[in-house]
Order: sequence, then structure tokens, then C-alpha cells
Amino acid sequence: MGEYLRPRLRIVGGAFLVGAVVAGGLVLAFTVAGWSPVRAARLAFVLAVLAFGGGLFGWAGSAMVGRDFERMQAHLGTRTNWTEMKSRRAMARIGAFGTGAMMTAGVLEVVVLVAI
Repeated sequence: MGEYLRPRLRIVGGAFLVGAVVAGGLVLAFTVAGWSPVRAARLAFVLAVLAFGGGLFGWAGSAMVGRDFERMQAHLGTRTNWTEMKSRRAMARIGAFGTGAMMTAGVLEVVVLVAI
């Protein structure tokens, strides 16, 4: 099970951590720019939701029609390196990035609200 789970956790976990760091940086940057910390956290959350939704939608699309796209590319002779598996992996990373950013922005908003 470790051979199966470890690479997947590395892909998703790394993107999750990057999303968390980016969300913290966004909240800090928006606060320094003059936004209230609560509004900064909410805006960071909304941007994170866009990343999560795009990743989820893209992953589902890759899973549904990915093999058909592969067959179409083979038929047309496009010689691209696109595959369903690579597309799903990329979309999982984007979704994990959004999840990490959403969680961090939400926690930062709660911390700010409790501190006020």
C-alpha cells in the first residue's frame, strides 16, 4: 500500500502545502495593502475556491473524456504528450492547492475574528 499511496500523497500534499503558504502570503499582502484582515482572508478564500473548483472540474472532465481525447490525438497524429493520467494528476494538484489555500484562509479568518 505504501508504494501506491506515497507518490500520490507527495503530489497532493505538496500542492496542499504550497496552497497554504500562498494563501497566508495573500492575506498578508492584502492586509499590508490596506485591506482589513477579515476581508483579506475572505478574498484569499474566494480565490482559493476558484482554484479548487477548476481542479475538480478539470479532473472530472479528464476522467470522463480523457481516453477519447487520447484516441482523437492518435487518429489526428498530433504527437502531443497529453494523456488522461497526466491531466488527472495536474488537476489533482490544482485542486489540492485550492484546498490548502481554502483551509488556511478559513483558519486565518477565524483567528482574526477571535482576536478582534
